[in-house]
Amino acid sequence: MAVKVTTIGLKGMEGYRVTVEVQLLDGPESIVVVGLPDASVKEAKERITAALHSYKCGELEERVIINLSPAEQKKNGPMFDLPMAIALMKSLKVIDANIDENTGFIGSLSLDGGIKPVEGMLPAILAAKKLGLTKMYLPYDEKLPPIDFTNLELVYVSSLQEVIDSLHGQHVLPFHQPEKTPVNLERVHTVTFEQIIGQEEAKRALEIAAAGGHHLFMSGPPGCGKSMLAESFASILPDLTSEEQLEVLSLYHLSGVSYEGGLARPFRNPHHSASSVSIIGGGQYPKPGEISLAHHGVLFLDEMAEFQKKTLDMLRQPIETGHVTISRANATVNYPALFSMIGAMNPCPCGYLGSNNLYCTCTPKQVKAYQNRLSGPIRDRFDIFLFLQTVNFNTHHKQRETSQQVQSRVVQARNSQYMRYGCTMLNSRVSFDTLQRTSPLQYSQQQLLRHLSSKNQLSNRAQVKILRLARTISDLAGSETITDQSIWEAVQLNIRAKSGQSVQHISK
Repeated sequence: MAVKVTTIGLKGMEGYRVTVEVQLLDGPESIVVVGLPDASVKEAKERITAALHSYKCGELEERVIINLSPAEQKKNGPMFDLPMAIALMKSLKVIDANIDENTGFIGSLSLDGGIKPVEGMLPAILAAKKLGLTKMYLPYDEKLPPIDFTNLELVYVSSLQEVIDSLHGQHVLPFHQPEKTPVNLERVHTVTFEQIIGQEEAKRALEIAAAGGHHLFMSGPPGCGKSMLAESFASILPDLTSEEQLEVLSLYHLSGVSYEGGLARPFRNPHHSASSVSIIGGGQYPKPGEISLAHHGVLFLDEMAEFQKKTLDMLRQPIETGHVTISRANATVNYPALFSMIGAMNPCPCGYLGSNNLYCTCTPKQVKAYQNRLSGPIRDRFDIFLFLQTVNFNTHHKQRETSQQVQSRVVQARNSQYMRYGCTMLNSRVSFDTLQRTSPLQYSQQQLLRHLSSKNQLSNRAQVKILRLARTISDLAGSETITDQSIWEAVQLNIRAKSGQSVQHISK
Protein backbone atom coordinates (compact mmCIF):
# COMPACT_ATOMS: atom_id res chain seq x y z
CA MET A 1 0.00 0.00 0.00
CA ALA A 2 1.35 3.40 -1.00
CA VAL A 3 2.18 5.97 1.69
CA LYS A 4 0.95 9.51 1.03
CA VAL A 5 2.39 12.76 2.40
CA THR A 6 1.28 16.31 1.57
CA THR A 7 3.44 19.20 0.44
CA ILE A 8 3.05 22.43 -1.55
CA GLY A 9 4.06 23.14 -5.14
CA LEU A 10 4.44 26.63 -6.56
CA LYS A 11 3.42 27.98 -9.92
CA GLY A 12 4.60 31.54 -9.68
CA MET A 13 2.85 33.01 -6.64
CA GLU A 14 0.06 30.45 -6.86
CA GLY A 15 0.43 27.36 -4.70
CA TYR A 16 -1.20 23.98 -5.18
CA ARG A 17 -1.39 20.81 -3.11
CA VAL A 18 1.11 18.08 -4.05
CA THR A 19 0.71 14.52 -2.78
CA VAL A 20 3.95 12.53 -2.45
CA GLU A 21 3.19 8.83 -2.94
CA VAL A 22 5.80 6.19 -2.13
CA GLN A 23 5.46 2.51 -3.07
CA LEU A 24 7.99 -0.24 -2.31
CA LEU A 25 8.24 -2.98 -4.93
CA ASP A 26 10.24 -6.15 -5.31
CA GLY A 27 13.26 -5.72 -7.48
CA PRO A 28 16.80 -4.34 -7.52
CA GLU A 29 17.58 -1.42 -5.21
CA SER A 30 16.65 1.84 -6.92
CA ILE A 31 14.70 5.05 -6.42
CA VAL A 32 12.62 6.41 -9.28
CA VAL A 33 10.90 9.81 -9.07
CA VAL A 34 7.99 10.45 -11.45
CA GLY A 35 5.50 13.31 -11.84
CA LEU A 36 7.38 15.77 -14.10
CA PRO A 37 10.34 16.41 -11.76
CA ASP A 38 13.15 18.67 -12.90
CA ALA A 39 16.85 17.95 -12.31
CA SER A 40 16.84 19.41 -8.77
CA VAL A 41 13.94 17.13 -7.77
CA LYS A 42 15.54 14.05 -9.35
CA GLU A 43 18.75 14.73 -7.41
CA ALA A 44 16.72 14.50 -4.19
CA LYS A 45 16.99 10.70 -4.23
CA GLU A 46 20.75 10.95 -3.62
CA ARG A 47 20.26 13.41 -0.76
CA ILE A 48 17.51 11.22 0.74
CA THR A 49 19.67 8.09 0.51
CA ALA A 50 22.57 9.81 2.28
CA ALA A 51 20.28 11.29 4.94
CA LEU A 52 18.68 7.91 5.69
CA HIS A 53 22.11 6.31 5.85
CA SER A 54 23.18 8.85 8.49
CA TYR A 55 20.21 7.73 10.61
CA LYS A 56 21.19 4.06 10.21
CA CYS A 57 17.88 3.21 8.56
CA GLY A 58 19.53 0.32 6.81
CA GLU A 59 20.23 -0.28 3.18
CA LEU A 60 17.37 -0.09 0.70
CA GLU A 61 16.73 -3.54 -0.70
CA GLU A 62 13.59 -2.76 -2.71
CA ARG A 63 12.66 -0.74 -5.72
CA VAL A 64 11.19 2.60 -4.57
CA ILE A 65 8.71 4.49 -6.74
CA ILE A 66 8.02 8.12 -5.73
CA ASN A 67 5.13 9.81 -7.49
CA LEU A 68 4.49 13.55 -7.23
CA SER A 69 0.82 14.17 -7.89
CA PRO A 70 -0.70 15.93 -9.81
CA ALA A 71 1.50 14.46 -12.49
CA GLU A 72 0.71 17.13 -15.11
CA GLN A 73 2.32 19.97 -13.12
CA LYS A 74 6.04 20.61 -13.48
CA LYS A 75 7.87 20.16 -10.14
CA ASN A 76 11.05 22.11 -9.51
CA GLY A 77 13.26 23.05 -6.58
CA PRO A 78 14.51 21.13 -3.54
CA MET A 79 11.48 21.87 -1.33
CA PHE A 80 10.18 18.33 -2.03
CA ASP A 81 13.18 16.69 -0.28
CA LEU A 82 11.60 16.60 3.18
CA PRO A 83 8.15 15.23 2.20
CA MET A 84 9.76 12.53 0.03
CA ALA A 85 12.06 11.52 2.89
CA ILE A 86 9.17 11.41 5.39
CA ALA A 87 7.05 9.29 3.04
CA LEU A 88 9.94 6.89 2.45
CA MET A 89 10.66 6.60 6.19
CA LYS A 90 6.97 5.93 6.77
CA SER A 91 7.12 3.13 4.18
CA LEU A 92 10.22 1.66 5.90
CA LYS A 93 8.38 1.68 9.28
CA VAL A 94 10.88 4.16 10.73
CA ILE A 95 7.87 6.39 11.44
CA ASP A 96 4.90 4.63 13.04
CA ALA A 97 2.69 7.65 13.65
CA ASN A 98 -0.25 8.49 11.43
CA ILE A 99 0.29 11.56 9.26
CA ASP A 100 -2.81 13.62 8.59
CA GLU A 101 -3.46 14.63 4.98
CA ASN A 102 -3.65 18.28 6.10
CA THR A 103 -0.12 18.16 7.52
CA GLY A 104 2.43 19.47 5.05
CA PHE A 105 6.21 19.33 4.79
CA ILE A 106 8.65 21.55 2.89
CA GLY A 107 12.43 21.80 3.09
CA SER A 108 15.70 20.79 1.53
CA LEU A 109 17.84 17.97 2.96
CA SER A 110 21.55 18.01 3.62
CA LEU A 111 23.54 14.77 3.51
CA ASP A 112 23.63 14.45 7.32
CA GLY A 113 19.84 14.73 7.65
CA GLY A 114 19.69 18.45 8.37
CA ILE A 115 16.82 20.49 6.95
CA LYS A 116 17.68 23.73 5.16
CA PRO A 117 15.53 26.68 3.97
CA VAL A 118 14.53 26.85 0.33
CA GLU A 119 13.48 29.57 -2.06
CA GLY A 120 9.78 30.32 -2.06
CA MET A 121 8.97 29.22 1.49
CA LEU A 122 6.80 32.24 2.29
CA PRO A 123 4.56 31.84 -0.80
CA ALA A 124 4.28 28.14 0.09
CA ILE A 125 3.14 29.01 3.63
CA LEU A 126 0.50 31.42 2.31
CA ALA A 127 -0.65 28.78 -0.18
CA ALA A 128 -0.88 26.18 2.59
CA LYS A 129 -3.18 28.48 4.55
CA LYS A 130 -5.42 29.04 1.53
CA LEU A 131 -5.53 25.30 0.79
CA GLY A 132 -6.73 24.48 4.30
CA LEU A 133 -3.64 22.78 5.74
CA THR A 134 -3.58 22.78 9.54
CA LYS A 135 0.11 22.07 10.24
CA MET A 136 3.36 22.70 8.35
CA TYR A 137 6.83 21.32 9.10
CA LEU A 138 9.52 23.58 7.67
CA PRO A 139 13.02 24.88 8.40
CA TYR A 140 13.31 28.25 10.10
CA ASP A 141 14.58 31.10 7.94
CA GLU A 142 15.61 34.35 9.59
CA LYS A 143 14.48 36.21 6.47
CA LEU A 144 10.87 35.23 7.15
CA PRO A 145 8.73 37.79 8.98
CA PRO A 146 6.91 36.80 12.18
CA ILE A 147 3.95 34.71 11.03
CA ASP A 148 1.02 33.84 13.28
CA PHE A 149 -1.95 32.16 11.60
CA THR A 150 -4.84 30.97 13.77
CA ASN A 151 -5.71 27.96 11.60
CA LEU A 152 -2.19 26.95 10.54
CA GLU A 153 0.44 25.71 12.99
CA LEU A 154 4.03 26.19 11.84
CA VAL A 155 6.55 23.72 13.28
CA TYR A 156 10.14 24.81 12.69
CA VAL A 157 12.62 21.93 12.54
CA SER A 158 16.32 21.59 11.85
CA SER A 159 16.73 17.84 11.25
CA LEU A 160 14.86 14.68 10.33
CA GLN A 161 15.16 13.50 13.93
CA GLU A 162 13.18 16.51 15.15
CA VAL A 163 10.44 15.75 12.60
CA ILE A 164 10.30 12.10 13.71
CA ASP A 165 10.16 13.06 17.40
CA SER A 166 7.39 15.58 16.75
CA LEU A 167 5.32 13.12 14.73
CA HIS A 168 5.63 10.62 17.60
CA GLY A 169 4.20 13.14 20.03
CA GLN A 170 7.36 14.56 21.60
CA HIS A 171 7.57 18.32 22.06
CA VAL A 172 10.55 19.54 20.09
CA LEU A 173 11.86 23.08 20.27
CA PRO A 174 13.06 24.42 16.92
CA PHE A 175 16.69 25.30 16.61
CA HIS A 176 15.67 28.94 16.07
CA GLN A 177 12.59 30.05 17.93
CA PRO A 178 11.02 32.83 15.85
CA GLU A 179 11.14 36.03 17.83
CA LYS A 180 7.87 37.90 18.07
CA THR A 181 9.60 41.24 18.06
CA PRO A 182 7.57 44.20 16.89
CA VAL A 183 8.19 45.37 13.35
CA ASN A 184 10.10 48.62 13.09
CA LEU A 185 7.47 51.14 12.09
CA GLU A 186 9.94 53.95 11.48
CA ARG A 187 9.88 54.96 7.85
CA VAL A 188 13.10 56.40 6.48
CA HIS A 189 12.87 58.17 3.13
CA THR A 190 15.69 59.93 1.34
CA VAL A 191 13.36 62.64 0.00
CA THR A 192 10.28 64.03 1.74
CA PHE A 193 7.74 66.70 0.84
CA GLU A 194 9.19 69.31 3.18
CA GLN A 195 12.50 69.15 1.31
CA ILE A 196 10.91 70.24 -1.98
CA ILE A 197 10.82 73.99 -2.52
CA GLY A 198 7.91 75.27 -4.60
CA GLN A 199 6.16 72.96 -7.07
CA GLU A 200 2.90 73.27 -5.11
CA GLU A 201 0.85 72.25 -8.13
CA ALA A 202 2.94 69.10 -8.58
CA LYS A 203 2.66 68.27 -4.86
CA ARG A 204 -1.11 68.56 -5.13
CA ALA A 205 -1.09 66.17 -8.10
CA LEU A 206 1.08 63.68 -6.18
CA GLU A 207 -1.32 63.81 -3.25
CA ILE A 208 -4.25 63.02 -5.56
CA ALA A 209 -2.30 60.20 -7.20
CA ALA A 210 -1.43 58.70 -3.80
CA ALA A 211 -5.00 58.97 -2.51
CA GLY A 212 -6.57 57.18 -5.48
CA GLY A 213 -3.69 55.00 -6.74
CA HIS A 214 -3.51 56.94 -10.02
CA HIS A 215 -0.67 56.88 -12.57
CA LEU A 216 1.22 60.13 -13.10
CA PHE A 217 3.37 61.44 -15.96
CA MET A 218 5.81 64.35 -15.61
CA SER A 219 7.52 66.29 -18.35
CA GLY A 220 9.84 69.26 -18.03
CA PRO A 221 13.38 70.58 -18.57
CA PRO A 222 16.35 68.97 -16.81
CA GLY A 223 16.78 69.97 -13.19
CA CYS A 224 13.17 71.04 -12.58
CA GLY A 225 12.68 68.37 -9.90
CA LYS A 226 10.98 65.45 -11.65
CA SER A 227 13.09 62.74 -10.01
CA MET A 228 12.96 64.41 -6.60
CA LEU A 229 9.17 64.64 -6.71
CA ALA A 230 8.89 60.98 -7.72
CA GLU A 231 11.18 59.87 -4.88
CA SER A 232 9.14 61.88 -2.37
CA PHE A 233 5.95 60.14 -3.52
CA ALA A 234 6.67 57.05 -1.42
CA SER A 235 6.81 59.17 1.75
CA ILE A 236 3.11 60.10 1.53
CA LEU A 237 1.80 56.58 0.90
CA PRO A 238 0.20 54.67 3.80
CA ASP A 239 2.00 51.74 5.40
CA LEU A 240 1.56 48.23 4.07
CA THR A 241 -1.02 46.13 5.83
CA SER A 242 0.16 42.80 7.27
CA GLU A 243 -1.42 40.92 4.35
CA GLU A 244 0.15 43.25 1.78
CA GLN A 245 3.54 42.93 3.48
CA LEU A 246 3.41 39.14 3.20
CA GLU A 247 2.55 39.40 -0.51
CA VAL A 248 5.45 41.79 -1.13
CA LEU A 249 7.91 39.64 0.81
CA SER A 250 6.72 36.55 -1.09
CA LEU A 251 7.53 38.18 -4.41
CA TYR A 252 10.96 39.26 -3.19
CA HIS A 253 11.68 35.75 -1.90
CA LEU A 254 10.78 34.28 -5.28
CA SER A 255 13.06 36.74 -7.06
CA GLY A 256 15.95 36.14 -4.66
CA VAL A 257 16.06 39.80 -3.58
CA SER A 258 15.89 40.90 0.05
CA TYR A 259 13.33 43.52 1.04
CA GLU A 260 14.45 45.88 3.78
CA GLY A 261 11.56 48.32 3.59
CA GLY A 262 9.57 46.95 6.53
CA LEU A 263 6.05 48.38 6.33
CA ALA A 264 7.02 51.05 3.78
CA ARG A 265 5.67 50.44 0.30
CA PRO A 266 8.21 49.32 -2.31
CA PHE A 267 9.71 51.92 -4.64
CA ARG A 268 11.34 50.53 -7.78
CA ASN A 269 13.39 52.72 -10.10
CA PRO A 270 14.84 50.55 -12.92
CA HIS A 271 17.42 52.03 -15.29
CA HIS A 272 16.32 52.71 -18.85
CA SER A 273 18.83 50.16 -20.12
CA ALA A 274 16.97 47.35 -18.30
CA SER A 275 15.76 44.50 -20.50
CA SER A 276 12.14 43.54 -21.06
CA VAL A 277 12.61 40.38 -18.98
CA SER A 278 13.93 42.33 -15.98
CA ILE A 279 11.00 44.78 -16.17
CA ILE A 280 8.14 42.38 -16.92
CA GLY A 281 9.59 39.16 -15.50
CA GLY A 282 10.50 35.89 -17.14
CA GLY A 283 13.46 33.64 -17.74
CA GLN A 284 13.64 29.89 -18.35
CA TYR A 285 11.90 29.43 -15.00
CA PRO A 286 9.87 32.66 -14.83
CA LYS A 287 10.68 34.96 -11.93
CA PRO A 288 9.06 38.27 -10.93
CA GLY A 289 10.18 41.41 -12.72
CA GLU A 290 10.30 45.04 -11.61
CA ILE A 291 6.56 45.52 -12.08
CA SER A 292 5.88 42.69 -9.64
CA LEU A 293 8.53 43.87 -7.18
CA ALA A 294 6.64 47.20 -7.20
CA HIS A 295 3.42 45.41 -6.17
CA HIS A 296 1.44 47.57 -3.69
CA GLY A 297 4.02 50.30 -4.26
CA VAL A 298 5.51 52.58 -6.91
CA LEU A 299 7.22 51.95 -10.25
CA PHE A 300 9.21 55.02 -11.35
CA LEU A 301 10.42 55.11 -14.95
CA ASP A 302 12.85 58.00 -15.23
CA GLU A 303 13.96 59.13 -18.70
CA MET A 304 10.99 57.16 -20.00
CA ALA A 305 11.70 57.98 -23.65
CA GLU A 306 15.03 56.14 -23.37
CA PHE A 307 13.37 52.80 -22.56
CA GLN A 308 12.82 50.40 -25.43
CA LYS A 309 9.46 51.08 -27.03
CA LYS A 310 8.69 47.36 -27.00
CA THR A 311 9.29 47.22 -23.24
CA LEU A 312 6.99 50.18 -22.57
CA ASP A 313 4.20 48.71 -24.68
CA MET A 314 4.48 45.46 -22.71
CA LEU A 315 3.37 47.45 -19.66
CA ARG A 316 -0.04 48.23 -21.12
CA GLN A 317 -1.81 45.06 -20.03
CA PRO A 318 -0.33 44.81 -16.48
CA ILE A 319 -1.24 48.45 -15.81
CA GLU A 320 -4.88 47.72 -16.58
CA THR A 321 -5.25 44.25 -15.03
CA GLY A 322 -2.94 44.50 -12.00
CA HIS A 323 -1.16 41.23 -12.81
CA VAL A 324 1.14 39.82 -15.47
CA THR A 325 1.00 36.40 -17.15
CA ILE A 326 4.33 34.97 -18.30
CA SER A 327 4.21 32.02 -20.69
CA ARG A 328 7.27 29.90 -21.34
CA ALA A 329 7.84 26.41 -22.66
CA ASN A 330 8.43 25.14 -19.12
CA ALA A 331 5.54 26.90 -17.40
CA THR A 332 2.90 29.62 -17.48
CA VAL A 333 2.79 31.69 -14.29
CA ASN A 334 0.88 34.69 -12.98
CA TYR A 335 2.43 37.36 -10.80
CA PRO A 336 0.59 40.29 -9.18
CA ALA A 337 1.57 43.74 -10.43
CA LEU A 338 -0.70 46.26 -8.72
CA PHE A 339 1.35 49.46 -8.61
CA SER A 340 1.21 53.20 -9.15
CA MET A 341 3.37 54.19 -12.10
CA ILE A 342 5.23 57.50 -12.35
CA GLY A 343 6.84 58.37 -15.66
CA ALA A 344 9.24 61.24 -16.32
CA MET A 345 10.92 62.50 -19.47
CA ASN A 346 12.22 65.63 -21.12
CA PRO A 347 9.92 67.36 -23.61
CA CYS A 348 12.50 67.19 -26.43
CA PRO A 349 16.01 65.85 -27.17
CA CYS A 350 17.76 68.94 -25.80
CA GLY A 351 15.28 69.08 -22.92
CA TYR A 352 14.37 72.77 -22.99
CA LEU A 353 11.15 72.92 -25.01
CA GLY A 354 8.78 75.20 -23.08
CA SER A 355 11.49 76.26 -20.61
CA ASN A 356 11.33 79.77 -19.16
CA ASN A 357 15.11 80.06 -18.91
CA LEU A 358 16.80 78.37 -21.87
CA TYR A 359 16.10 78.24 -25.60
CA CYS A 360 15.18 74.97 -27.31
CA THR A 361 17.45 74.09 -30.26
CA CYS A 362 15.41 71.16 -31.56
CA THR A 363 13.52 71.19 -34.84
CA PRO A 364 9.79 70.33 -34.88
CA LYS A 365 10.64 67.05 -36.59
CA GLN A 366 13.10 66.14 -33.82
CA VAL A 367 10.57 67.03 -31.13
CA LYS A 368 7.86 64.93 -32.78
CA ALA A 369 10.19 61.95 -33.21
CA TYR A 370 11.25 62.19 -29.55
CA GLN A 371 7.66 62.43 -28.30
CA ASN A 372 6.65 59.46 -30.47
CA ARG A 373 8.99 57.21 -28.50
CA LEU A 374 6.01 56.89 -26.17
CA SER A 375 3.10 55.35 -28.02
CA GLY A 376 -0.39 56.76 -27.75
CA PRO A 377 -1.78 53.71 -25.88
CA ILE A 378 0.90 53.89 -23.17
CA ARG A 379 0.29 57.64 -22.74
CA ASP A 380 -3.42 56.96 -22.44
CA ARG A 381 -2.74 54.72 -19.42
CA PHE A 382 -1.68 57.72 -17.33
CA ASP A 383 -4.29 59.59 -15.29
CA ILE A 384 -2.39 62.79 -14.50
CA PHE A 385 -0.12 64.83 -16.77
CA LEU A 386 2.22 67.52 -15.43
CA PHE A 387 4.52 69.94 -17.18
CA LEU A 388 7.08 71.30 -14.69
CA GLN A 389 9.20 74.43 -14.73
CA THR A 390 12.30 75.32 -12.76
CA VAL A 391 11.67 77.08 -9.46
CA ASN A 392 13.17 80.35 -8.26
CA PHE A 393 14.17 79.63 -4.68
CA ASN A 394 14.10 83.32 -3.72
CA THR A 395 10.35 83.59 -4.31
CA HIS A 396 9.33 80.67 -2.05
CA HIS A 397 9.55 81.37 1.67
CA LYS A 398 6.32 79.98 3.12
CA GLN A 399 6.35 77.00 5.44
CA ARG A 400 6.15 73.69 3.61
CA GLU A 401 3.88 70.80 4.55
CA THR A 402 5.49 67.65 5.86
CA SER A 403 5.01 64.20 4.33
CA GLN A 404 3.20 63.09 7.51
CA GLN A 405 0.59 65.84 7.12
CA VAL A 406 -0.08 64.89 3.50
CA GLN A 407 -0.05 61.18 4.35
CA SER A 408 -2.80 61.65 6.94
CA ARG A 409 -5.09 63.11 4.27
CA VAL A 410 -4.19 60.29 1.87
CA VAL A 411 -5.05 57.66 4.50
CA GLN A 412 -8.36 59.37 5.25
CA ALA A 413 -9.28 59.49 1.54
CA ARG A 414 -8.37 55.81 1.06
CA ASN A 415 -10.47 54.80 4.05
CA SER A 416 -13.43 56.58 2.48
CA GLN A 417 -12.96 54.53 -0.68
CA TYR A 418 -12.69 51.26 1.27
CA MET A 419 -15.97 52.02 3.06
CA ARG A 420 -17.73 53.00 -0.17
CA TYR A 421 -16.72 49.89 -2.13
CA GLY A 422 -16.74 47.43 0.77
CA CYS A 423 -13.20 46.20 0.05
CA THR A 424 -9.64 47.46 -0.40
CA MET A 425 -10.48 48.99 -3.78
CA LEU A 426 -9.13 52.37 -4.89
CA ASN A 427 -10.77 54.79 -7.30
CA SER A 428 -8.16 54.12 -9.99
CA ARG A 429 -9.22 50.44 -10.16
CA VAL A 430 -12.96 50.61 -9.59
CA SER A 431 -15.16 49.61 -12.53
CA PHE A 432 -17.18 52.25 -14.35
CA ASP A 433 -20.46 50.57 -13.38
CA THR A 434 -19.54 50.62 -9.69
CA LEU A 435 -18.41 54.23 -9.96
CA GLN A 436 -21.71 55.24 -11.56
CA ARG A 437 -23.70 53.34 -8.97
CA THR A 438 -21.87 54.69 -5.92
CA SER A 439 -21.22 58.23 -7.20
CA PRO A 440 -23.81 59.17 -9.86
CA LEU A 441 -23.30 62.43 -11.74
CA GLN A 442 -25.92 65.16 -11.90
CA TYR A 443 -27.36 65.99 -15.31
CA SER A 444 -25.45 69.29 -15.47
CA GLN A 445 -22.21 67.45 -14.68
CA GLN A 446 -22.87 64.91 -17.43
CA GLN A 447 -23.39 67.77 -19.90
CA LEU A 448 -20.20 69.46 -18.70
CA LEU A 449 -18.13 66.31 -19.08
CA ARG A 450 -19.63 65.61 -22.50
CA HIS A 451 -18.76 69.14 -23.66
CA LEU A 452 -15.18 68.97 -22.36
CA SER A 453 -14.62 65.53 -23.87
CA SER A 454 -15.81 66.69 -27.28
CA LYS A 455 -13.74 69.88 -27.14
CA ASN A 456 -10.53 68.10 -26.13
CA GLN A 457 -11.15 64.91 -28.16
CA LEU A 458 -10.84 62.67 -25.12
CA SER A 459 -11.01 58.90 -25.52
CA ASN A 460 -13.49 56.79 -23.58
CA ARG A 461 -10.68 55.62 -21.30
CA ALA A 462 -9.69 59.23 -20.62
CA GLN A 463 -13.28 60.17 -19.73
CA VAL A 464 -13.47 57.33 -17.21
CA LYS A 465 -10.11 58.37 -15.78
CA ILE A 466 -11.41 61.92 -15.34
CA LEU A 467 -14.38 60.61 -13.36
CA ARG A 468 -12.08 58.49 -11.19
CA LEU A 469 -9.82 61.49 -10.61
CA ALA A 470 -12.81 63.66 -9.73
CA ARG A 471 -13.98 61.02 -7.25
CA THR A 472 -10.54 61.02 -5.58
CA ILE A 473 -10.42 64.83 -5.42
CA SER A 474 -13.85 64.83 -3.80
CA ASP A 475 -12.68 62.21 -1.30
CA LEU A 476 -9.75 64.43 -0.32
CA ALA A 477 -12.22 67.28 0.18
CA GLY A 478 -14.45 65.05 2.33
CA SER A 479 -17.39 65.24 -0.09
CA GLU A 480 -19.75 62.28 -0.42
CA THR A 481 -20.61 63.23 -4.02
CA ILE A 482 -18.51 64.29 -7.01
CA THR A 483 -18.38 68.09 -7.08
CA ASP A 484 -18.23 70.41 -10.09
CA GLN A 485 -14.89 71.79 -8.90
CA SER A 486 -13.40 68.29 -8.74
CA ILE A 487 -14.44 67.63 -12.36
CA TRP A 488 -12.77 70.84 -13.53
CA GLU A 489 -9.58 70.00 -11.64
CA ALA A 490 -9.60 66.42 -12.94
CA VAL A 491 -9.92 67.59 -16.55
CA GLN A 492 -7.11 70.07 -16.05
CA LEU A 493 -4.85 67.38 -14.61
CA ASN A 494 -5.68 64.85 -17.32
CA ILE A 495 -5.18 66.92 -20.48
CA ARG A 496 -2.18 69.05 -19.60
CA ALA A 497 1.32 68.41 -20.92
CA LYS A 498 0.13 66.19 -23.78
CA SER A 499 1.38 68.86 -26.12
CA GLY A 500 4.37 69.77 -23.96
CA GLN A 501 2.75 72.98 -22.72
CA SER A 502 1.57 73.99 -19.29
CA VAL A 503 -2.19 74.57 -19.08
CA GLN A 504 -2.90 77.13 -16.39
CA HIS A 505 -6.66 77.38 -16.74
CA ILE A 506 -9.50 75.77 -18.61
CA SER A 507 -12.46 77.94 -19.40
CA LYS A 508 -15.95 76.82 -20.26
